[in-house]
Amino acid sequence: MSQATDSTTKRAERRPDKWKDDDVRGLSEPELLRYRSNLLGSDLRITNYGGGNTSAKVAMEDPLTRGKVDVLWVKGSGGDLGSMTLDGFATLYLEKLQALKALFRGREHEDEMVGYFPHCTFNLNPRATSIDTPVHCFVAHRHVDHMHADAIIAIAAAGNGERLTREIFGDAIGWVPWQRPGFDLGLKIGAASEGTSTVGLILGSHGLVTWADTSKACYETTLRVIQQAADWLTAHGRPEPFGPAVAPPRPEAERQALVAQLAPVLRGKLSPLAPKVMQYVDYAAVLEFVGSARCEELAARGTTCPDHFLRTKIRPLFVPFRPGHETVADLLPRLDALVTRYRDEYAAYYERGKRGDSPPMRDPYPVLVLVPGVGLLSFQKDKATARVAAEYMVNTINVIRWAEGVDTYQPISEQDAFDIEYWPLEEAKLQRLPKPKELEGRIALITGGAGGIGGAIARRLLTDGACVVLTDIDPAALQHAVSELGTAHGADRVRGIQGDVTSEASVRAWFAFTAREFGGLDVLVSNAGIASAAPVDETTLATWQRNVDILATGYFLVAREGYSLMKRQGRGGSIVFVGSKNALVASAGAAAYCTAKAAELHLARCLALEGAEHGIRVNVVNPDAVIRGSRIWSGSWRAERAASNRIEEDQVEEFYRQRSLLKRNVLPEDVAEAVAFFASERSSKSTGNIVNVDAGNVTAFPR
Repeated sequence: MSQATDSTTKRAERRPDKWKDDDVRGLSEPELLRYRSNLLGSDLRITNYGGGNTSAKVAMEDPLTRGKVDVLWVKGSGGDLGSMTLDGFATLYLEKLQALKALFRGREHEDEMVGYFPHCTFNLNPRATSIDTPVHCFVAHRHVDHMHADAIIAIAAAGNGERLTREIFGDAIGWVPWQRPGFDLGLKIGAASEGTSTVGLILGSHGLVTWADTSKACYETTLRVIQQAADWLTAHGRPEPFGPAVAPPRPEAERQALVAQLAPVLRGKLSPLAPKVMQYVDYAAVLEFVGSARCEELAARGTTCPDHFLRTKIRPLFVPFRPGHETVADLLPRLDALVTRYRDEYAAYYERGKRGDSPPMRDPYPVLVLVPGVGLLSFQKDKATARVAAEYMVNTINVIRWAEGVDTYQPISEQDAFDIEYWPLEEAKLQRLPKPKELEGRIALITGGAGGIGGAIARRLLTDGACVVLTDIDPAALQHAVSELGTAHGADRVRGIQGDVTSEASVRAWFAFTAREFGGLDVLVSNAGIASAAPVDETTLATWQRNVDILATGYFLVAREGYSLMKRQGRGGSIVFVGSKNALVASAGAAAYCTAKAAELHLARCLALEGAEHGIRVNVVNPDAVIRGSRIWSGSWRAERAASNRIEEDQVEEFYRQRSLLKRNVLPEDVAEAVAFFASERSSKSTGNIVNVDAGNVTAFPR
């Protein structure tokens, strides 16, 4: 083994002890478990998002007998330690769990044991328990942690992991060879925890189990063991475990430009079965790995922790690229062959590994894409899942660095990996997930997104599952809208970028930003607008030009860039113009506005003609008199329309309501509903169409 030149001084970064006795004074055992879980889960160096679990055996009053019974509190299936609340824990009678040993028929039948867990539920708790419940049940200590720290996985996934465990920890930590999680593994871990001086076990290719008799002691033991592993691996690691750098990272601005060009094309090729959303990562560790001589070889060995496979697949796609010597234009023609080879190899992997009860093959396209000099691109069903998958790949890179630094990186066999990825128990969990929302995986850009109509459209598309980019000329209003929508719908799914629709540079920057943030574009809503009113002979050239610049030229610039992006992506799309009743009906005293809106409408028709062969649909929503919530009506437009119609300003809303056939107010949410229809597959056979949202205006009937 190659040693570091100065092993006495090289140490890993600290994992600080965050336990504060003042914070926990007076807490119950379940509350202490929640506190401990949150501390552990808040540090991704200790366990990855959604990974690991914790437990406590707590004496509680039985709701039926009123006697004291031991209850196992254990993290419920699918939860995240960092954000756990008390209702995220499953609770089970410990005595009933122990009694299951008598029903166990051996490893070949252990999946059937999961069906018995609900019969052990304490106090009718509906939270489903984890497949790792036997580990926590059978360990002979009150408190148990099971973590997936990178430093521990590096030992667990090393070719000589058992030897490394003894060398690093002596007798304090034991070793259990790789075995799929389940009842039998729980029995083995329980047996290993009895009557020994060990404080935990490393599970081959899986993780760490530690235990203690108090919650604080368990937390401190977990932290100490992980830190000891990290310090030893850092001190003893050989230089350049990935090999020498062969593709140094490009400057940040160049990387971002490359991603903006590459991501939409790649997204189109990875989304034939379902639309994907991208997360781009260019951490220093990622750039070092993707630019190294051994990246392709090491990445082909697969990702690390079996818990990751459902989100990451067994291995990433490596894209050969020499930035600085090649351009994206050189790379794009090679993508088809690379993606096709990956898809075919994944199908062959499925055929080699499948068993009689294996679920059908899932989407065979890659999730993780490694590009030298550029970084990591992760494509998944939504932004949050793409981000988590990318984080898992970062975990893998950390693991490979440490494992290759002291030994060899050797994850579980292909068949074992397949048996985790296509485990019927995991498939059952997937089948219980809610059905995807109508716009899940779709990406929308909305101009004028901080206004009343733009905000309503954003809320509607977010409710349907889309990711949304808002643009607006008003930076303060934009920041407020992004913050508000992010709080309501998740910060992962909302972005904002300021700019002016009349600026070609601004508009181009919006779409490059969208490609970098989410990977492409499916829905473009051109909504930014103004309004003005004046008799023709009082309309200044500046007023005329401003209307044309924003409502005609601005719509052209936005549509041109969005249309171009959709074409490069190659999976169709929907462009929706928010027009106006005035596009169809001339209004006295508003020549500039009406003319610009009419040009906008005709532009949509032209786009519909050109876009059809590419699957790009273009439709128009024509609102009228959307007064409540509209920024246009908060300016001079209200006074101008009141003067034009010879009414008082406070009579404007009622005037327009009475003018409609249905005698109803038109709200921003009504416009958003029509936009959502055109954004969805419900309108997949509609292009070049107009929907009026005006409560009925006979002069605007488009027939």
